[in-house]
Amino acid sequence: MDILAKKKIAVFVEHKFIPDEIEAYRVGFTVLGAEVEFVSRLWYVDYQPKSKWFYSDVDPIDDQPWETPHRLEVTRDVSYVDTHLEEYAAIIMSANYTSVRLRWDNLPKSALGQLTPADIKAFDARTYVQQPPVVKLFAKAMQNKCIVKGALCHGLWVLTPHPKLLNGRTVICHSVIMADVLNAGANVVLTTDGVVVDDDLVTGFSKHEAVPFVLAVARQIVTLSAEPA
Repeated sequence: MDILAKKKIAVFVEHKFIPDEIEAYRVGFTVLGAEVEFVSRLWYVDYQPKSKWFYSDVDPIDDQPWETPHRLEVTRDVSYVDTHLEEYAAIIMSANYTSVRLRWDNLPKSALGQLTPADIKAFDARTYVQQPPVVKLFAKAMQNKCIVKGALCHGLWVLTPHPKLLNGRTVICHSVIMADVLNAGANVVLTTDGVVVDDDLVTGFSKHEAVPFVLAVARQIVTLSAEPA
């Protein structure tokens, strides 16, 4: 089934990723013919490494001990996706706290590392929360209706710095972030399969909906690819 042949999909990850979800993307999209790239912000202080290892967060089952964390090596930085966005049929923000970590950025500081009165006076919180590279990328991608944007579980947190991006959209999300998504003006609904499709935006309730989420994203890629530009 190569319905996604020659299509590229970027999946954003960070520490605390969910192994089963990541495997659903890796296997599901590949089986359908797509090329899957795992992407993150590959930086550390003042240099950008060629790759970075991210570690999973696996919940214990009943009284069983914690499992050994899974590792995922990522070699694709967000900057590449940003400059080659038109190459991607879909970009996906994965579940758990990936979106929280990718919304983080350094607070402004002077050359001496200390905030000055001028720094404090000039600080604008709205501008600050909108500046992390992945936040900027998703905001940019939301302007392109030909690219499917997917967010599973907590993933919609990546869009909340720009409330207008969710205003009027129909979505589903984890109950933990539902208040933030509602405050951004979205219409939050429930469905029997835990997945909601609103044109170029596909959302899922939690990690348990990873498989129907993959299928919904795939269907939308095919649908949007068939529509006139």
